[in-house]
Amino acid sequence: MARILVLSPSGEVYDHDNVRWYDHANLASHMDHYHNIGDAFVFDSSLKLLNFEKLDVLPIANPDMAMIDRLNAEYDYVFLRGSNYVHSQMEWEQAVQVLRRLKIPVIAFGIGAQAPVSGKLELSEDTKTVLRLMADSTASIGVRGVYSAEILNEIGIKNVRIIGCPTAFRANNPNLAIRLPALDTVRKVGVTLRREVSPTYAQDIQRYLTFHRDLVKSLAGRFDTTLMAQGEIEEKKLALGTAQQKEEAIAALRENGWANEWYLDAEMEALYRSRMFYSDVVAEYEQLVRRLDLVLGYRLHGNLMALANGTPSIYFTYDSRTVEFAETFKIPSFDVFSGKDFRLEEYWDQSLFDRFNATYARVYGAMRDFLVENKVDTKMVGPAVQPERKVA
Repeated sequence: MARILVLSPSGEVYDHDNVRWYDHANLASHMDHYHNIGDAFVFDSSLKLLNFEKLDVLPIANPDMAMIDRLNAEYDYVFLRGSNYVHSQMEWEQAVQVLRRLKIPVIAFGIGAQAPVSGKLELSEDTKTVLRLMADSTASIGVRGVYSAEILNEIGIKNVRIIGCPTAFRANNPNLAIRLPALDTVRKVGVTLRREVSPTYAQDIQRYLTFHRDLVKSLAGRFDTTLMAQGEIEEKKLALGTAQQKEEAIAALRENGWANEWYLDAEMEALYRSRMFYSDVVAEYEQLVRRLDLVLGYRLHGNLMALANGTPSIYFTYDSRTVEFAETFKIPSFDVFSGKDFRLEEYWDQSLFDRFNATYARVYGAMRDFLVENKVDTKMVGPAVQPERKVA
């Protein structure tokens, strides 16, 4: 099996292909540190699709070029964990120098572009160079959707494949399908939270937060609802912190202008204190979504984790990333800025999820073809072999 490197890991690996945050048991060491555990979902899911015997990290900060030469001799390829790298603020440290020294393939495993609310996406020369070096080293470069493919095409990268995200395929089941139960049997619901948001990407912060607040309260009044955080410090403290840290979190939210004015009313504070979930271990999120009847909300990978485990999910789109994910997989989605009211009954329609089911099978095949094309030893299952027809 392969010996592989990862560029931009997000957590520590244990038991071969499982991921959790660094020093996860020492919660106090990173309680005040923001990290999006959704990135660890992607890292964990990527490993679950690959056959490998050895994994290490490709360093891009203060690299030793003699060590890079040794890596060329000892490893088969590098993969870049899928994430939102193609945007105007991306910093690559010394990745350009490292990639120019590398002789082994550098595989982009479902990367994506982020469009600003207004104006054209402007990429740094470093970003363009890194993307071109990766594309030149492999048969193809894997992106999450059409918009990301268009951005790469604009800078001259033509060998692009749309492959979605590894999180969708973590169960390695090409026949995965969402089947809706009767809505009146739904009891346990998860809401994936994203309170922190940038006006660079979300066009109306007041609408974003007030809609977010009202959605949470509406669902909590109707179902046994879990609020699923993915890394914001205050939410993390409310889920896992000491009594003092919980009060610090509430105080910080009250001092936050946006949150205090448009988000944290008395009812939301009560829900935040009683219904919050957070974990630094990917497997614990997976265990949670398997216990739920429905997951919906704002988080790309929190929602996708649910779908990958057969739990229905609905996306709330508010920027180019969320729209691109929903379009790539044909996931039922609601535009936060549409000005409309959200009614769950309108989305509890098997025909909507049948579009996802059919698209999932197609994108699963595209992901596998991408890995095979790049000579990656993958666990993904190929198309069924049809029996030979006998000629009389």
